[in-house]
Amino acid sequence: MEKPRLGHIHFLNVLPITYSLTQCGYGEGIDIKGGVPSVMNNDLINNRLDASEVSSIVYAKNFDNLLILPDLCVRADGPVRSIILVSKKPIEDINQDRIALTAQSATSHALVKIVLNKSYDAAPEYCVRHLSPDKPVPDDCTAALFIGDDALDVYHHKDKARFHYYDMGVEWKKLTGRCMVYAVWAVHKDFAKDHPEALQLLYDRLYKGLRHGYAHKIDAINSILEDKPFSFQQLDEYLEVIKWNLTEEYLDNLMVFYKYAHELGLIPRLPKLKLAEVER
Repeated sequence: MEKPRLGHIHFLNVLPITYSLTQCGYGEGIDIKGGVPSVMNNDLINNRLDASEVSSIVYAKNFDNLLILPDLCVRADGPVRSIILVSKKPIEDINQDRIALTAQSATSHALVKIVLNKSYDAAPEYCVRHLSPDKPVPDDCTAALFIGDDALDVYHHKDKARFHYYDMGVEWKKLTGRCMVYAVWAVHKDFAKDHPEALQLLYDRLYKGLRHGYAHKIDAINSILEDKPFSFQQLDEYLEVIKWNLTEEYLDNLMVFYKYAHELGLIPRLPKLKLAEVER
């Protein structure tokens, strides 16, 4: 077959994998397409990719056609630093206000809706916008949700005289007492069935690439430091906040997220979690 098509999100929360794929040979024999979560989500769903890291909510909406690659996810237990709600008023005072959501993701949209509904009994009006850390909250909105590198930028450059800042990982932990799984790696069922060797190749490169990249974390950070608005210490600390192992406990936590999402009508039905069969 042709090279397997892998989607890869170039956020800093997967820097160890990015480093291994792009600079250490782990991407050889793979057709890698990079982009933000919303693009990777759409490309996987529309069969422009065979496998990709995707927002957790995307698996729930498409579980009939997808499998989860085992042992891999993007998660955090409490603070995540890269999903931040910036608000002109305290979060407990938000009710029917307008909230701008980043156009880059999907799981974060569901997460903020769950938190505001379940924790604060709020019913905001949501709109999707292209947001900038330079002007975090649009004039016609009360709050705005940032994710990824933009959110990390906002986290490290707070203007507390003008805004309130809320880490959605902290809010999820307060609501549920659980870790939050933000993204998984998913593959098409047909691809997994028809190309088991290519499936194994993708799994090996991702899993081993993660371990290699994290073992060489200093080199990975230094490789992108000139291009990012962060210090070495900030990135080093961030890569200790993010975790990547997917265990039965975290699969259970994922189902709690899906349960809330289903209750709010954010997904049409509760998904079944099905893992791809690979040698581990």
